[in-house]
Amino acid sequence: MLKFKFLLWVFAQLLQRKIRSDADCARYVGAKQLVFQIRTASGAGRTYVIQDGAVRSFAGLSGNPSFTLSFATPAKGFEILSAKDVQPAFVRGVGSKDLAISGDFREVLWFQGLTSFLQPPRVIAAWDRSPF
Repeated sequence: MLKFKFLLWVFAQLLQRKIRSDADCARYVGAKQLVFQIRTASGAGRTYVIQDGAVRSFAGLSGNPSFTLSFATPAKGFEILSAKDVQPAFVRGVGSKDLAISGDFREVLWFQGLTSFLQPPRVIAAWDRSPF
Protein backbone atom coordinates (compact mmCIF):
# COMPACT_ATOMS: atom_id res chain seq x y z
CA MET A 1 0.00 0.00 0.00
CA LEU A 2 2.83 2.39 0.85
CA LYS A 3 4.56 1.83 -2.51
CA PHE A 4 1.31 2.56 -4.33
CA LYS A 5 0.68 5.78 -2.38
CA PHE A 6 4.28 6.90 -2.93
CA LEU A 7 3.99 6.18 -6.66
CA LEU A 8 0.84 8.31 -6.86
CA TRP A 9 2.60 11.20 -5.12
CA VAL A 10 5.71 10.91 -7.32
CA PHE A 11 3.52 10.77 -10.43
CA ALA A 12 2.31 14.34 -9.82
CA GLN A 13 5.87 15.53 -9.24
CA LEU A 14 7.07 13.92 -12.49
CA LEU A 15 4.22 15.48 -14.47
CA GLN A 16 4.90 18.92 -13.02
CA ARG A 17 8.63 18.64 -13.79
CA LYS A 18 7.90 17.56 -17.36
CA ILE A 19 5.51 20.48 -17.88
CA ARG A 20 8.22 22.91 -16.70
CA SER A 21 11.00 21.37 -18.80
CA ASP A 22 9.22 20.36 -22.03
CA ALA A 23 7.54 23.06 -24.11
CA ASP A 24 5.47 20.49 -26.04
CA CYS A 25 4.11 19.06 -22.80
CA ALA A 26 3.35 22.56 -21.50
CA ARG A 27 1.43 23.33 -24.72
CA TYR A 28 -0.44 20.01 -24.42
CA VAL A 29 -1.60 20.88 -20.90
CA GLY A 30 -2.13 24.56 -21.79
CA ALA A 31 -5.47 25.83 -20.52
CA LYS A 32 -6.82 22.35 -19.75
CA GLN A 33 -8.98 22.04 -16.64
CA LEU A 34 -9.37 18.51 -15.36
CA VAL A 35 -9.97 16.74 -12.05
CA PHE A 36 -9.37 12.99 -11.89
CA GLN A 37 -8.50 10.40 -9.30
CA ILE A 38 -6.51 7.22 -9.09
CA ARG A 39 -7.67 4.89 -6.34
CA THR A 40 -8.01 1.33 -5.13
CA ALA A 41 -11.25 -0.57 -4.64
CA SER A 42 -10.74 -0.21 -0.88
CA GLY A 43 -10.91 3.59 -1.18
CA ALA A 44 -7.27 4.69 -0.85
CA GLY A 45 -6.23 7.09 -3.56
CA ARG A 46 -5.21 10.51 -4.75
CA THR A 47 -6.95 13.34 -6.57
CA TYR A 48 -5.19 15.25 -9.34
CA VAL A 49 -6.11 18.72 -10.55
CA ILE A 50 -4.80 20.02 -13.86
CA GLN A 51 -5.47 23.73 -14.11
CA ASP A 52 -3.65 26.80 -15.47
CA GLY A 53 -0.84 24.69 -16.93
CA ALA A 54 0.03 23.03 -13.62
CA VAL A 55 -0.61 19.69 -11.92
CA ARG A 56 -1.53 19.54 -8.26
CA SER A 57 -2.41 16.46 -6.26
CA PHE A 58 -4.15 15.89 -2.97
CA ALA A 59 -4.46 12.85 -0.76
CA GLY A 60 -7.96 11.47 -0.69
CA LEU A 61 -10.79 11.34 -3.18
CA SER A 62 -12.82 14.00 -4.95
CA GLY A 63 -16.58 14.17 -5.05
CA ASN A 64 -16.88 14.86 -8.77
CA PRO A 65 -13.86 13.80 -10.86
CA SER A 66 -13.97 13.74 -14.67
CA PHE A 67 -12.75 10.16 -14.55
CA THR A 68 -11.50 7.59 -12.07
CA LEU A 69 -8.92 4.85 -12.46
CA SER A 70 -9.79 2.25 -9.85
CA PHE A 71 -7.41 -0.64 -9.19
CA ALA A 72 -8.45 -3.90 -7.53
CA THR A 73 -5.52 -3.85 -5.09
CA PRO A 74 -2.61 -1.51 -4.36
CA ALA A 75 -0.19 -4.19 -5.59
CA LYS A 76 -1.97 -4.42 -8.96
CA GLY A 77 -2.07 -0.63 -9.18
CA PHE A 78 1.66 -0.39 -8.57
CA GLU A 79 2.33 -3.17 -11.08
CA ILE A 80 0.27 -1.53 -13.84
CA LEU A 81 1.38 2.07 -13.25
CA SER A 82 5.07 1.19 -13.00
CA ALA A 83 5.11 -1.16 -16.01
CA LYS A 84 7.66 -0.44 -18.70
CA ASP A 85 4.96 -0.41 -21.39
CA VAL A 86 2.12 1.42 -19.67
CA GLN A 87 -0.52 1.36 -22.40
CA PRO A 88 -0.46 -2.44 -22.95
CA ALA A 89 -0.44 -2.86 -19.16
CA PHE A 90 -3.58 -0.70 -18.94
CA VAL A 91 -5.30 -2.82 -21.59
CA ARG A 92 -4.36 -6.04 -19.79
CA GLY A 93 -5.54 -4.55 -16.48
CA VAL A 94 -8.92 -3.63 -17.91
CA GLY A 95 -9.26 -7.07 -19.51
CA SER A 96 -8.42 -8.89 -16.28
CA LYS A 97 -10.69 -6.58 -14.20
CA ASP A 98 -7.71 -5.36 -12.16
CA LEU A 99 -8.41 -1.85 -13.47
CA ALA A 100 -11.81 -0.23 -13.81
CA ILE A 101 -12.16 3.08 -15.64
CA SER A 102 -15.21 5.23 -15.05
CA GLY A 103 -16.12 8.70 -16.24
CA ASP A 104 -15.43 10.63 -19.43
CA PHE A 105 -13.40 8.43 -21.78
CA ARG A 106 -12.35 11.41 -23.91
CA GLU A 107 -10.55 12.76 -20.85
CA VAL A 108 -9.00 9.34 -20.23
CA LEU A 109 -7.58 9.36 -23.76
CA TRP A 110 -6.28 12.90 -23.23
CA PHE A 111 -4.64 11.69 -20.01
CA GLN A 112 -3.00 8.79 -21.87
CA GLY A 113 -1.53 11.37 -24.23
CA LEU A 114 -0.18 13.31 -21.26
CA THR A 115 1.46 10.22 -19.76
CA SER A 116 3.19 9.51 -23.08
CA PHE A 117 5.36 12.58 -22.38
CA LEU A 118 6.82 10.68 -19.41
CA GLN A 119 8.12 7.87 -21.61
CA PRO A 120 11.81 8.05 -22.53
CA PRO A 121 12.51 9.04 -26.14
CA ARG A 122 12.76 6.13 -28.52
CA VAL A 123 16.37 5.38 -29.50
CA ILE A 124 16.87 4.53 -33.17
CA ALA A 125 19.96 2.52 -33.98
CA ALA A 126 22.43 4.08 -36.44
CA TRP A 127 21.91 1.34 -39.05
CA ASP A 128 18.15 2.01 -39.03
CA ARG A 129 18.74 5.71 -39.78
CA SER A 130 20.90 5.16 -42.83
CA PRO A 131 19.27 5.58 -46.25
CA PHE A 132 20.91 2.39 -47.57
